[in-house]
Amino acid sequence: MVVGKEEILHIAKLANLNIKENEIDEYAKNLQDILNFVDVLNSVDTENVEESIGTVNNSNVFRKDEIKEFGDRDILLQNAPDQEDGMFKIPKVI
Repeated sequence: MVVGKEEILHIAKLANLNIKENEIDEYAKNLQDILNFVDVLNSVDTENVEESIGTVNNSNVFRKDEIKEFGDRDILLQNAPDQEDGMFKIPKVI
Protein backbone atom coordinates (compact mmCIF):
# COMPACT_ATOMS: atom_id res chain seq x y z
CA MET A 1 0.00 0.00 0.00
CA VAL A 2 1.30 3.41 -0.97
CA VAL A 3 0.37 6.27 1.33
CA GLY A 4 -0.88 9.34 -0.48
CA LYS A 5 -1.76 12.89 0.41
CA GLU A 6 -5.46 12.03 0.79
CA GLU A 7 -4.73 9.32 3.37
CA ILE A 8 -2.48 11.63 5.39
CA LEU A 9 -5.10 14.38 5.41
CA HIS A 10 -7.80 11.88 6.39
CA ILE A 11 -5.71 10.49 9.27
CA ALA A 12 -4.87 14.02 10.40
CA LYS A 13 -8.55 14.90 10.42
CA LEU A 14 -9.40 11.76 12.44
CA ALA A 15 -6.63 12.54 14.92
CA ASN A 16 -7.61 16.22 15.05
CA LEU A 17 -4.12 17.24 13.92
CA ASN A 18 -3.38 20.48 12.15
CA ILE A 19 -0.58 19.67 9.75
CA LYS A 20 0.85 22.12 7.30
CA GLU A 21 0.99 21.54 3.57
CA ASN A 22 4.79 21.31 3.60
CA GLU A 23 4.67 18.57 6.31
CA ILE A 24 2.46 16.16 4.38
CA ASP A 25 5.32 14.56 2.43
CA GLU A 26 7.31 13.92 5.62
CA TYR A 27 4.29 12.35 7.33
CA ALA A 28 3.65 10.20 4.27
CA LYS A 29 7.26 9.00 4.23
CA ASN A 30 7.19 8.15 7.94
CA LEU A 31 3.87 6.31 7.67
CA GLN A 32 5.11 4.45 4.60
CA ASP A 33 8.22 3.35 6.54
CA ILE A 34 5.99 2.04 9.34
CA LEU A 35 3.77 0.14 6.93
CA ASN A 36 6.82 -1.34 5.18
CA PHE A 37 8.11 -2.57 8.53
CA VAL A 38 4.72 -4.12 9.31
CA ASP A 39 4.96 -5.98 5.99
CA VAL A 40 8.36 -7.32 7.05
CA LEU A 41 6.89 -8.48 10.38
CA ASN A 42 3.94 -10.10 8.62
CA SER A 43 6.29 -12.12 6.43
CA VAL A 44 8.05 -13.73 9.43
CA ASP A 45 7.20 -17.41 9.97
CA THR A 46 5.77 -17.75 13.49
CA GLU A 47 4.20 -21.17 13.03
CA ASN A 48 6.25 -22.99 15.70
CA VAL A 49 6.73 -20.09 18.11
CA GLU A 50 4.99 -20.32 21.48
CA GLU A 51 3.02 -17.37 22.77
CA SER A 52 4.67 -15.38 25.53
CA ILE A 53 3.86 -12.29 27.51
CA GLY A 54 7.40 -11.60 28.69
CA THR A 55 10.94 -12.85 28.59
CA VAL A 56 11.31 -13.62 32.31
CA ASN A 57 9.49 -16.47 34.05
CA ASN A 58 9.23 -14.67 37.42
CA SER A 59 5.62 -14.86 38.52
CA ASN A 60 5.82 -12.81 41.71
CA VAL A 61 8.88 -10.80 42.61
CA PHE A 62 7.33 -9.07 45.63
CA ARG A 63 8.17 -9.96 49.21
CA LYS A 64 5.57 -11.43 51.51
CA ASP A 65 3.55 -8.75 53.30
CA GLU A 66 4.34 -9.16 56.99
CA ILE A 67 3.69 -6.98 60.01
CA LYS A 68 6.92 -6.02 61.77
CA GLU A 69 7.22 -4.25 65.08
CA PHE A 70 9.37 -1.14 65.10
CA GLY A 71 11.55 -0.98 68.18
CA ASP A 72 11.39 2.67 69.20
CA ARG A 73 8.36 4.76 68.28
CA ASP A 74 9.98 7.98 69.52
CA ILE A 75 12.84 7.64 67.01
CA LEU A 76 10.31 7.10 64.22
CA LEU A 77 8.23 10.09 65.29
CA GLN A 78 11.30 12.38 65.26
CA ASN A 79 10.85 12.51 61.47
CA ALA A 80 7.20 13.52 61.69
CA PRO A 81 6.44 17.16 60.84
CA ASP A 82 3.61 17.00 63.40
CA GLN A 83 2.54 14.36 65.93
CA GLU A 84 -0.14 13.80 68.53
CA ASP A 85 -0.59 11.02 71.10
CA GLY A 86 2.33 9.04 69.67
CA MET A 87 1.02 9.10 66.09
CA PHE A 88 1.68 11.07 62.92
CA LYS A 89 -0.72 14.01 62.67
CA ILE A 90 -1.80 14.90 59.17
CA PRO A 91 -4.12 17.59 57.81
CA LYS A 92 -7.78 16.69 57.57
CA VAL A 93 -8.75 15.64 54.05
CA ILE A 94 -12.32 16.17 52.96
